[in-house]
Amino acid sequence: MERETLKSRLGFILLSAGCAIGIGNVWKFPYIAGQGGGGAFVLFYLIFLVILGLPIMTMEFAVGRASRKSPVRAYQALEKPGQKWHIHGYFTLIGCYLLMMFYTTVAGWMLHYFYMTAVGKLAGLNAEQVAGKFTEMLASPATMTFWMVFVVVVSILVCAKGLQSGLERVTKGMMIALLLIMVVLAVNSLFMPGAKEGLSFFLVPDFARMQEVGVVNTLVSAMNQAFFTLSLGIGAMAIFGSYIDKDHALAGESVRVCALDTLVALCSGLIIFPACFSYGVDVKSGPALIFMTLPNVFNNLPAGRFWGSLFFLFMTFAAYSTVLAVFENIVSCVSELTGLSRKKTCLVCGIALFLLSLPCLLGYNLWSNFRPIAGRDVLDSEDFLVSNLLLPLGSLLFIIFCTTRYGWGWENFLAEANEGKGLKIAKWLRPYMTYVLPVIVGIILIFGLYNFFAA
Repeated sequence: MERETLKSRLGFILLSAGCAIGIGNVWKFPYIAGQGGGGAFVLFYLIFLVILGLPIMTMEFAVGRASRKSPVRAYQALEKPGQKWHIHGYFTLIGCYLLMMFYTTVAGWMLHYFYMTAVGKLAGLNAEQVAGKFTEMLASPATMTFWMVFVVVVSILVCAKGLQSGLERVTKGMMIALLLIMVVLAVNSLFMPGAKEGLSFFLVPDFARMQEVGVVNTLVSAMNQAFFTLSLGIGAMAIFGSYIDKDHALAGESVRVCALDTLVALCSGLIIFPACFSYGVDVKSGPALIFMTLPNVFNNLPAGRFWGSLFFLFMTFAAYSTVLAVFENIVSCVSELTGLSRKKTCLVCGIALFLLSLPCLLGYNLWSNFRPIAGRDVLDSEDFLVSNLLLPLGSLLFIIFCTTRYGWGWENFLAEANEGKGLKIAKWLRPYMTYVLPVIVGIILIFGLYNFFAA
Protein backbone atom coordinates (compact mmCIF):
# COMPACT_ATOMS: atom_id res chain seq x y z
CA MET A 1 0.00 0.00 0.00
CA GLU A 2 1.54 3.30 -1.07
CA ARG A 3 2.06 5.84 1.70
CA GLU A 4 -0.10 8.95 1.55
CA THR A 5 1.71 12.27 1.43
CA LEU A 6 0.76 15.81 2.29
CA LYS A 7 -0.29 18.06 -0.54
CA SER A 8 1.85 21.05 0.39
CA ARG A 9 4.71 22.20 2.55
CA LEU A 10 2.39 24.72 4.21
CA GLY A 11 0.13 21.79 5.13
CA PHE A 12 3.08 20.01 6.78
CA ILE A 13 4.18 23.11 8.72
CA LEU A 14 0.64 23.92 9.89
CA LEU A 15 -0.06 20.29 10.82
CA SER A 16 3.17 19.95 12.79
CA ALA A 17 2.63 23.34 14.42
CA GLY A 18 -1.00 22.38 15.11
CA CYS A 19 0.22 19.29 16.93
CA ALA A 20 2.69 21.37 18.97
CA ILE A 21 0.26 24.23 19.53
CA GLY A 22 -2.14 23.02 22.12
CA ILE A 23 -3.56 23.80 25.48
CA GLY A 24 0.03 24.06 26.76
CA ASN A 25 0.57 27.24 24.74
CA VAL A 26 -2.67 29.05 25.37
CA TRP A 27 -3.63 27.79 28.82
CA LYS A 28 -0.45 26.68 30.57
CA PHE A 29 2.09 29.14 29.15
CA PRO A 30 0.46 32.37 30.42
CA TYR A 31 -0.11 31.15 33.97
CA ILE A 32 3.34 29.53 34.22
CA ALA A 33 4.89 32.74 32.87
CA GLY A 34 2.86 34.60 35.51
CA GLN A 35 4.08 32.33 38.29
CA GLY A 36 7.66 32.42 36.91
CA GLY A 37 7.89 36.20 37.14
CA GLY A 38 7.02 37.24 33.58
CA GLY A 39 9.71 38.59 31.23
CA ALA A 40 12.72 36.68 32.67
CA PHE A 41 10.79 33.41 32.34
CA VAL A 42 9.92 34.24 28.71
CA LEU A 43 13.57 35.02 27.89
CA PHE A 44 14.84 31.68 29.23
CA TYR A 45 11.90 29.84 27.64
CA LEU A 46 13.02 31.13 24.21
CA ILE A 47 16.66 30.15 24.88
CA PHE A 48 15.66 26.61 25.91
CA LEU A 49 13.37 26.30 22.91
CA VAL A 50 16.35 26.84 20.61
CA ILE A 51 18.88 24.65 22.43
CA LEU A 52 16.45 21.89 23.42
CA GLY A 53 13.32 21.83 21.29
CA LEU A 54 14.84 22.42 17.85
CA PRO A 55 17.38 19.57 17.80
CA ILE A 56 14.97 16.96 19.20
CA MET A 57 12.20 17.98 16.77
CA THR A 58 14.68 17.68 13.87
CA MET A 59 15.54 14.15 15.07
CA GLU A 60 11.90 13.09 15.16
CA PHE A 61 11.26 14.51 11.70
CA ALA A 62 14.38 12.70 10.39
CA VAL A 63 13.31 9.32 11.79
CA GLY A 64 9.88 9.74 10.18
CA ARG A 65 11.13 10.96 6.81
CA ALA A 66 13.93 8.39 6.46
CA SER A 67 11.62 5.47 7.24
CA ARG A 68 8.41 6.74 5.60
CA LYS A 69 6.58 4.93 8.40
CA SER A 70 4.80 5.56 11.69
CA PRO A 71 6.97 5.27 14.84
CA VAL A 72 6.47 1.53 15.51
CA ARG A 73 7.56 0.54 12.01
CA ALA A 74 10.04 3.45 11.69
CA TYR A 75 12.39 1.95 14.27
CA GLN A 76 12.11 -1.45 12.60
CA ALA A 77 13.09 0.10 9.25
CA LEU A 78 16.11 2.00 10.62
CA GLU A 79 17.51 -0.12 13.47
CA LYS A 80 20.30 -2.64 12.89
CA PRO A 81 19.44 -6.37 12.89
CA GLY A 82 18.83 -7.72 16.37
CA GLN A 83 18.28 -4.30 17.99
CA LYS A 84 15.20 -3.63 20.10
CA TRP A 85 14.52 0.08 19.44
CA HIS A 86 11.10 -0.74 17.99
CA ILE A 87 9.85 -1.50 21.52
CA HIS A 88 9.86 2.27 22.08
CA GLY A 89 7.61 2.50 19.00
CA TYR A 90 4.86 0.72 20.93
CA PHE A 91 5.34 3.13 23.83
CA THR A 92 4.86 6.08 21.48
CA LEU A 93 1.45 4.62 20.59
CA ILE A 94 0.61 4.20 24.29
CA GLY A 95 1.80 7.78 24.90
CA CYS A 96 -0.46 9.14 22.16
CA TYR A 97 -3.46 7.30 23.63
CA LEU A 98 -2.65 8.49 27.16
CA LEU A 99 -2.39 12.08 25.96
CA MET A 100 -5.74 11.80 24.18
CA MET A 101 -7.40 10.24 27.23
CA PHE A 102 -7.40 13.64 28.96
CA TYR A 103 -7.03 15.95 25.95
CA THR A 104 -10.46 15.00 24.61
CA THR A 105 -12.00 16.07 27.94
CA VAL A 106 -10.13 19.38 28.11
CA ALA A 107 -10.97 20.11 24.44
CA GLY A 108 -14.58 19.46 25.46
CA TRP A 109 -14.26 22.07 28.24
CA MET A 110 -13.15 24.65 25.67
CA LEU A 111 -16.14 23.83 23.44
CA HIS A 112 -18.52 24.03 26.39
CA TYR A 113 -17.17 27.45 27.35
CA PHE A 114 -17.38 28.64 23.76
CA TYR A 115 -21.04 27.56 23.72
CA MET A 116 -21.82 29.13 27.14
CA THR A 117 -20.15 32.43 26.21
CA ALA A 118 -21.73 32.58 22.76
CA VAL A 119 -25.29 32.04 24.03
CA GLY A 120 -24.78 34.45 26.95
CA LYS A 121 -24.90 31.97 29.85
CA LEU A 122 -22.00 33.71 31.60
CA ALA A 123 -23.28 37.25 31.02
CA GLY A 124 -24.14 39.28 34.10
CA LEU A 125 -22.67 36.77 36.57
CA ASN A 126 -20.41 37.85 39.41
CA ALA A 127 -16.98 36.28 40.05
CA GLU A 128 -18.37 33.66 42.44
CA GLN A 129 -21.11 32.60 40.01
CA VAL A 130 -18.60 32.33 37.13
CA ALA A 131 -16.38 30.08 39.27
CA GLY A 132 -19.51 28.09 40.13
CA LYS A 133 -20.13 27.39 36.43
CA PHE A 134 -16.79 25.56 36.16
CA THR A 135 -17.55 23.48 39.26
CA GLU A 136 -21.03 22.77 37.87
CA MET A 137 -19.57 21.51 34.58
CA LEU A 138 -17.08 19.21 36.36
CA ALA A 139 -19.88 17.79 38.51
CA SER A 140 -21.96 16.82 35.47
CA PRO A 141 -20.83 13.60 33.72
CA ALA A 142 -23.56 14.09 31.09
CA THR A 143 -22.32 17.57 30.02
CA MET A 144 -18.70 16.48 29.81
CA THR A 145 -19.52 13.20 28.03
CA PHE A 146 -21.54 15.09 25.40
CA TRP A 147 -18.60 17.37 24.53
CA MET A 148 -16.01 14.60 24.74
CA VAL A 149 -18.07 12.45 22.33
CA PHE A 150 -18.39 15.46 20.03
CA VAL A 151 -14.58 15.84 20.01
CA VAL A 152 -14.01 12.11 19.30
CA VAL A 153 -16.65 11.88 16.56
CA VAL A 154 -15.28 14.91 14.70
CA SER A 155 -11.78 13.39 14.92
CA ILE A 156 -13.03 10.11 13.41
CA LEU A 157 -14.85 11.92 10.59
CA VAL A 158 -11.92 14.19 9.71
CA CYS A 159 -9.23 11.48 9.75
CA ALA A 160 -11.45 8.99 7.89
CA LYS A 161 -11.63 11.45 4.97
CA GLY A 162 -7.95 10.85 4.32
CA LEU A 163 -4.72 12.71 4.88
CA GLN A 164 -5.05 15.44 2.23
CA SER A 165 -8.80 15.95 1.95
CA GLY A 166 -9.49 15.39 5.65
CA LEU A 167 -6.72 16.19 8.08
CA GLU A 168 -4.63 18.58 5.97
CA ARG A 169 -7.57 20.62 4.66
CA VAL A 170 -9.33 20.94 8.05
CA THR A 171 -6.14 21.70 10.00
CA LYS A 172 -5.04 24.32 7.46
CA GLY A 173 -8.36 26.14 7.76
CA MET A 174 -8.41 25.85 11.53
CA MET A 175 -4.82 27.03 12.02
CA ILE A 176 -5.24 30.04 9.71
CA ALA A 177 -8.44 30.95 11.60
CA LEU A 178 -6.61 30.46 14.93
CA LEU A 179 -3.78 32.80 13.87
CA LEU A 180 -6.22 35.47 12.64
CA ILE A 181 -8.40 35.32 15.77
CA MET A 182 -5.26 35.50 17.89
CA VAL A 183 -4.02 38.66 16.19
CA VAL A 184 -7.46 40.32 16.55
CA LEU A 185 -7.63 39.43 20.27
CA ALA A 186 -4.04 40.57 20.91
CA VAL A 187 -4.61 43.93 19.18
CA ASN A 188 -7.83 44.39 21.19
CA SER A 189 -5.92 43.70 24.45
CA LEU A 190 -3.37 46.40 23.63
CA PHE A 191 -6.09 49.05 23.94
CA MET A 192 -7.12 48.03 27.45
CA PRO A 193 -6.38 50.49 30.27
CA GLY A 194 -3.75 48.29 31.97
CA ALA A 195 -2.09 47.14 28.75
CA LYS A 196 1.21 48.94 29.40
CA GLU A 197 1.77 47.34 32.82
CA GLY A 198 0.68 43.94 31.53
CA LEU A 199 3.07 44.09 28.59
CA SER A 200 6.04 45.23 30.66
CA PHE A 201 5.41 42.40 33.18
CA PHE A 202 5.23 39.86 30.35
CA LEU A 203 7.96 41.06 28.00
CA VAL A 204 10.57 42.98 30.04
CA PRO A 205 12.91 40.67 31.98
CA ASP A 206 12.99 41.69 35.65
CA PHE A 207 15.75 39.68 37.33
CA ALA A 208 14.89 41.04 40.78
CA ARG A 209 11.42 39.53 40.38
CA MET A 210 13.03 36.32 39.13
CA GLN A 211 15.08 36.14 42.37
CA GLU A 212 11.89 36.53 44.40
CA VAL A 213 10.30 33.59 42.60
CA GLY A 214 13.57 31.64 42.78
CA VAL A 215 16.17 31.52 40.00
CA VAL A 216 16.29 27.71 39.86
CA ASN A 217 12.47 27.47 39.85
CA THR A 218 12.21 29.91 36.95
CA LEU A 219 14.94 28.15 34.95
CA VAL A 220 13.44 24.69 35.50
CA SER A 221 9.91 25.78 34.66
CA ALA A 222 11.14 27.60 31.51
CA MET A 223 13.07 24.48 30.51
CA ASN A 224 10.04 22.27 31.16
CA GLN A 225 7.68 24.50 29.21
CA ALA A 226 10.06 24.76 26.22
CA PHE A 227 10.34 20.99 26.21
CA PHE A 228 6.68 20.06 26.68
CA THR A 229 5.20 22.68 24.38
CA LEU A 230 6.41 20.80 21.29
CA SER A 231 4.92 17.36 22.20
CA LEU A 232 8.30 15.69 21.59
CA GLY A 233 9.08 12.09 22.51
CA ILE A 234 5.88 10.25 21.61
CA GLY A 235 6.43 10.15 17.86
CA ALA A 236 3.82 12.82 17.14
CA MET A 237 6.32 14.74 15.00
CA ALA A 238 7.87 11.62 13.42
CA ILE A 239 4.56 10.85 11.76
CA PHE A 240 4.44 14.19 9.92
CA GLY A 241 8.07 13.75 8.93
CA SER A 242 7.02 10.52 7.21
CA TYR A 243 4.52 12.41 5.03
CA ILE A 244 6.91 15.00 3.51
CA ASP A 245 9.29 15.09 0.58
CA LYS A 246 13.05 15.62 0.68
CA ASP A 247 13.09 19.09 -0.91
CA HIS A 248 13.86 20.95 2.32
CA ALA A 249 16.41 20.32 5.08
CA LEU A 250 14.71 19.41 8.36
CA ALA A 251 16.35 21.92 10.74
CA GLY A 252 14.75 24.78 8.80
CA GLU A 253 11.34 23.08 8.96
CA SER A 254 11.78 22.64 12.72
CA VAL A 255 12.58 26.35 13.06
CA ARG A 256 9.34 27.25 11.24
CA VAL A 257 7.23 24.94 13.41
CA CYS A 258 8.90 26.21 16.62
CA ALA A 259 8.43 29.82 15.48
CA LEU A 260 4.69 29.30 14.93
CA ASP A 261 4.37 27.49 18.24
CA THR A 262 6.19 30.34 20.03
CA LEU A 263 4.16 33.00 18.24
CA VAL A 264 0.95 31.46 19.58
CA ALA A 265 2.34 31.17 23.12
CA LEU A 266 3.55 34.79 23.11
CA CYS A 267 0.29 36.05 21.60
CA SER A 268 -1.75 34.25 24.24
CA GLY A 269 0.34 36.18 26.79
CA LEU A 270 -0.36 39.42 24.90
CA ILE A 271 -4.08 38.61 25.08
CA ILE A 272 -4.15 37.60 28.74
CA PHE A 273 -1.69 39.84 30.66
CA PRO A 274 -3.09 43.24 29.61
CA ALA A 275 -6.55 41.93 30.56
CA CYS A 276 -5.26 40.74 33.96
CA PHE A 277 -3.62 44.09 34.73
CA SER A 278 -6.63 46.07 33.50
CA TYR A 279 -9.07 44.22 35.75
CA GLY A 280 -6.88 43.48 38.78
CA VAL A 281 -6.68 39.74 38.12
CA ASP A 282 -3.88 37.82 39.86
CA VAL A 283 -1.53 36.65 37.08
CA LYS A 284 -0.41 33.80 39.33
CA SER A 285 -3.93 32.36 39.64
CA GLY A 286 -2.83 29.14 37.95
CA PRO A 287 -4.93 26.75 35.89
CA ALA A 288 -8.18 28.48 36.91
CA LEU A 289 -7.09 31.60 34.97
CA ILE A 290 -8.92 30.59 31.78
CA PHE A 291 -12.16 29.20 33.17
CA MET A 292 -12.79 31.19 36.32
CA THR A 293 -10.93 34.47 35.91
CA LEU A 294 -11.08 35.49 32.27
CA PRO A 295 -14.89 35.14 31.88
CA ASN A 296 -15.16 37.95 34.48
CA VAL A 297 -12.89 40.11 32.34
CA PHE A 298 -15.10 39.51 29.29
CA ASN A 299 -18.18 40.36 31.35
CA ASN A 300 -16.69 43.81 32.03
CA LEU A 301 -15.58 44.51 28.46
CA PRO A 302 -17.66 46.40 25.92
CA ALA A 303 -18.92 43.71 23.48
CA GLY A 304 -17.53 41.21 25.99
CA ARG A 305 -19.71 38.36 24.79
CA PHE A 306 -18.22 38.70 21.30
CA TRP A 307 -14.62 38.84 22.60
CA GLY A 308 -15.25 35.99 25.03
CA SER A 309 -16.74 33.77 22.30
CA LEU A 310 -13.81 34.58 20.03
CA PHE A 311 -11.34 33.74 22.81
CA PHE A 312 -12.89 30.34 23.53
CA LEU A 313 -13.11 29.59 19.81
CA PHE A 314 -9.37 30.30 19.67
CA MET A 315 -8.84 27.94 22.64
CA THR A 316 -10.98 25.26 20.96
CA PHE A 317 -8.97 25.45 17.74
CA ALA A 318 -5.71 25.19 19.69
CA ALA A 319 -6.94 22.10 21.53
CA TYR A 320 -8.49 20.55 18.42
CA SER A 321 -5.38 20.96 16.27
CA THR A 322 -3.53 18.70 18.74
CA VAL A 323 -6.40 16.21 19.05
CA LEU A 324 -6.56 15.73 15.26
CA ALA A 325 -2.77 15.48 14.86
CA VAL A 326 -2.36 12.91 17.63
CA PHE A 327 -5.40 10.94 16.45
CA GLU A 328 -3.77 10.77 13.00
CA ASN A 329 -0.67 9.34 14.66
CA ILE A 330 -2.72 6.64 16.41
CA VAL A 331 -4.62 5.79 13.21
CA SER A 332 -1.40 5.56 11.17
CA CYS A 333 0.30 3.28 13.74
CA VAL A 334 -2.69 0.97 14.17
CA SER A 335 -3.33 0.81 10.42
CA GLU A 336 0.29 -0.23 9.78
CA LEU A 337 0.22 -2.83 12.54
CA THR A 338 -3.14 -4.40 11.61
CA GLY A 339 -3.41 -3.79 7.86
CA LEU A 340 -6.94 -2.40 8.31
CA SER A 341 -8.20 0.31 5.95
CA ARG A 342 -8.08 3.94 7.12
CA LYS A 343 -11.86 4.17 7.64
CA LYS A 344 -12.06 0.95 9.72
CA THR A 345 -9.01 1.97 11.73
CA CYS A 346 -10.57 5.39 12.47
CA LEU A 347 -13.72 3.73 13.75
CA VAL A 348 -11.92 1.15 15.92
CA CYS A 349 -9.48 3.74 17.34
CA GLY A 350 -12.34 6.21 17.91
CA ILE A 351 -14.39 3.70 19.93
CA ALA A 352 -11.29 2.78 21.96
CA LEU A 353 -10.59 6.48 22.55
CA PHE A 354 -14.15 7.12 23.74
CA LEU A 355 -13.91 4.30 26.32
CA LEU A 356 -10.40 5.31 27.42
CA SER A 357 -11.46 8.96 27.85
CA LEU A 358 -14.17 8.09 30.37
CA PRO A 359 -11.95 7.67 33.50
CA CYS A 360 -10.62 11.26 33.20
CA LEU A 361 -14.10 12.67 32.75
CA LEU A 362 -15.60 10.62 35.61
CA GLY A 363 -12.61 11.45 37.84
CA TYR A 364 -14.25 14.79 38.65
CA ASN A 365 -17.60 13.37 39.74
CA LEU A 366 -18.59 9.69 40.02
CA TRP A 367 -15.01 8.48 40.50
CA SER A 368 -13.72 11.49 42.42
CA ASN A 369 -12.29 9.20 45.13
CA PHE A 370 -10.19 7.33 42.56
CA ARG A 371 -6.70 8.85 42.81
CA PRO A 372 -4.34 6.52 40.99
CA ILE A 373 -0.89 8.15 41.33
CA ALA A 374 0.45 9.93 44.43
CA GLY A 375 -3.06 10.91 45.54
CA ARG A 376 -3.72 12.91 42.33
CA ASP A 377 -6.94 12.81 40.32
CA VAL A 378 -7.18 10.90 37.03
CA LEU A 379 -6.33 13.87 34.76
CA ASP A 380 -3.24 14.78 36.79
CA SER A 381 -2.16 11.12 36.90
CA GLU A 382 -2.52 10.69 33.13
CA ASP A 383 -0.78 14.02 32.51
CA PHE A 384 2.06 12.89 34.81
CA LEU A 385 2.57 9.67 32.81
CA VAL A 386 2.74 11.60 29.53
CA SER A 387 4.50 14.82 30.55
CA ASN A 388 6.86 13.61 33.26
CA LEU A 389 7.67 10.13 31.96
CA LEU A 390 6.88 9.31 28.32
CA LEU A 391 7.85 12.67 26.74
CA PRO A 392 11.29 13.05 28.40
CA LEU A 393 12.12 9.32 28.23
CA GLY A 394 10.97 9.15 24.60
CA SER A 395 13.04 12.21 23.70
CA LEU A 396 16.06 10.67 25.41
CA LEU A 397 15.64 7.53 23.28
CA PHE A 398 15.27 9.56 20.06
CA ILE A 399 18.52 11.42 20.92
CA ILE A 400 20.49 8.23 21.65
CA PHE A 401 19.03 6.52 18.56
CA CYS A 402 20.02 9.42 16.27
CA THR A 403 23.45 10.28 17.68
CA THR A 404 25.15 7.04 18.74
CA ARG A 405 26.37 3.87 17.05
CA TYR A 406 23.99 1.90 19.27
CA GLY A 407 21.09 3.14 17.16
CA TRP A 408 20.69 4.64 13.71
CA GLY A 409 23.87 6.69 14.13
CA TRP A 410 25.00 10.30 13.74
CA GLU A 411 26.08 10.02 10.08
CA ASN A 412 22.73 8.58 8.96
CA PHE A 413 20.79 11.16 10.98
CA LEU A 414 22.89 14.05 9.65
CA ALA A 415 22.53 12.91 6.02
CA GLU A 416 18.73 12.71 6.37
CA ALA A 417 18.32 15.96 8.32
CA ASN A 418 20.48 17.94 5.88
CA GLU A 419 18.98 16.62 2.65
CA GLY A 420 17.25 19.39 0.71
CA LYS A 421 17.45 23.20 0.65
CA GLY A 422 17.64 25.36 3.73
CA LEU A 423 19.16 25.41 7.22
CA LYS A 424 21.60 22.55 7.87
CA ILE A 425 22.83 21.00 11.10
CA ALA A 426 26.56 21.66 11.45
CA LYS A 427 28.89 18.73 12.09
CA TRP A 428 30.49 20.54 15.05
CA LEU A 429 27.20 20.24 16.93
CA ARG A 430 27.78 16.52 17.36
CA PRO A 431 29.33 16.66 20.89
CA TYR A 432 26.50 18.93 22.09
CA MET A 433 23.75 16.75 20.62
CA THR A 434 25.35 13.47 21.70
CA TYR A 435 26.50 14.33 25.23
CA VAL A 436 24.96 17.60 26.50
CA LEU A 437 21.41 17.25 25.17
CA PRO A 438 20.73 13.88 26.89
CA VAL A 439 21.94 15.36 30.19
CA ILE A 440 19.52 18.33 29.91
CA VAL A 441 16.62 15.97 29.14
CA GLY A 442 17.72 13.74 32.04
CA ILE A 443 17.61 16.77 34.38
CA ILE A 444 14.07 17.56 33.17
CA LEU A 445 13.05 13.94 33.83
CA ILE A 446 14.51 13.87 37.36
CA PHE A 447 13.14 17.31 38.32
CA GLY A 448 9.73 16.41 36.91
CA LEU A 449 9.54 13.22 38.99
CA TYR A 450 10.86 14.97 42.10
CA ASN A 451 8.41 17.91 41.82
CA PHE A 452 5.43 15.63 41.20
CA PHE A 453 6.03 13.38 44.18
CA ALA A 454 7.36 16.09 46.51
CA ALA A 455 4.39 18.43 45.95
